[in-house]
Amino acid sequence: MNLPHTAPGARPGRHSLRARVTWSNTAVFAAVGCAMLVLNWLSVRQLIEVNAEQVAPSTSFPDPPPPPDARITPSTPAMTHEQFARFRADVLDSLGTRSVLLLTLCTALAALLCWWTARRSLRRISHVTAAARRINDGNLHDRLALNAPDDEVKHLGDTFDAMLDRLERSFADQRRFTAHASHELRTPLTLQRAALEIPLAQGRVPTDLEPALRRSLAATTRCEHLLDALLTLARGESGMITPTPADLADLTREALNDVHEEAANRQVTVHSELRPAPTTGDPVLLAQLALNLLTNAIRHNHKHGTVHITTRTADNHAVFEVTNTGPVIDPAELPAIFQPFQRGPRAPTTGRRGSGLGLTIVQAITDTHRGHLHAHPRPHGGLTVHVALPAASGPVASPGSPKPGLRNEQF
Repeated sequence: MNLPHTAPGARPGRHSLRARVTWSNTAVFAAVGCAMLVLNWLSVRQLIEVNAEQVAPSTSFPDPPPPPDARITPSTPAMTHEQFARFRADVLDSLGTRSVLLLTLCTALAALLCWWTARRSLRRISHVTAAARRINDGNLHDRLALNAPDDEVKHLGDTFDAMLDRLERSFADQRRFTAHASHELRTPLTLQRAALEIPLAQGRVPTDLEPALRRSLAATTRCEHLLDALLTLARGESGMITPTPADLADLTREALNDVHEEAANRQVTVHSELRPAPTTGDPVLLAQLALNLLTNAIRHNHKHGTVHITTRTADNHAVFEVTNTGPVIDPAELPAIFQPFQRGPRAPTTGRRGSGLGLTIVQAITDTHRGHLHAHPRPHGGLTVHVALPAASGPVASPGSPKPGLRNEQF
């Protein structure tokens, strides 16, 4: 069931993988650069100390006087120890300052290069994530199909595609089994129904056996309804439909006619505001979707309750929304009612309930049509179900359908 959920992404307070890779590589570069800076500073200091005698000769032994006939040429006077100390301090300070500046610039450049490299390296992982989100939304036919170098990311994508192939085959086998089993069971149930109806209709059943036969006939009818629901579910989950223009407003009107008698018997008032909601899909399945939602809203209601149905177009989607009164539903139990053979809380006057596949079929049909289904319980009881299907490019015209516009109906 596609219930509202937070958009996937980085959790609050957590950095993305790209940022963590960038910061870790930059930190390593800065640490190594600092170590090289310290070693370079110590090396230069040692070189200056080793060659100190060449820069500032020792004054312990004065130089011998020149010979009388020697020509005196001017020379650069040697540094004193104080001058040499200042020279060494200036050189080391300048070296440290320039090294820190160069290290800062190189670290910033390294951070940019690391960010660019991480972005290129993780781009395919972003593609994998986006494809996984599409598949998680119900598009089980999609595949990653990575066209990339034969590396770890390519192996991950191929493994993921192989897993999806096995899952799709498994689901397809399950749907085929359900459809075949349901189809094969229809024949014996039809024969059983005829064998029970004929003697009852002809009055050839003893009075003491008639209640038992009628209970058997009612059980046969429930089995037929269950098989019809299973066949509809298998068809809705198949994902194989022929896109046909349809209008949810027209399909909802037909469903309203079908549930009119049941709503009157249960004393439930139905209000409808039907605006044109053109879409494309299987009209039979879409009609079943509207019928199941209306039936569920009426059956899981209380006496003198209400049901509101609206159809419209919003944000390039054909929207069907149904809201009903009824028993209070715990939000924690909401996902369970969209599972097969699960039923919501029973209202005091609901009477006989269905097979437990109504909302499961709604979910399957919605997924097959690439739509979205959201449901939330009402504070004072009841449920609101919102179905959004991709809208068609224009209004759908069908023979005998009303002109586009607002229809406000009540019964």
